[in-house]
Amino acid sequence: MSREQYLKIIEHEIQSINKQIDAKIMKGVDYSKESRIHKQLLHKVRQHRRRGLWGNFLNSLNRFPQFSNI
Repeated sequence: MSREQYLKIIEHEIQSINKQIDAKIMKGVDYSKESRIHKQLLHKVRQHRRRGLWGNFLNSLNRFPQFSNI
């Protein structure tokens, strides 16, 4: 699977999670589980779109638990 295909799949998942979050907001229900998933998916997108020297450096830092939320 190419990087572009992977990013498309993740973006599609983000859109579906957004719809679920919107529906739960309209109902007044807790949506913390979905927001956590949304945050993780956005992190994956940002991680795979990093380019250049600083992007590679941040990706390498991401392997360590204390830096995993960069």
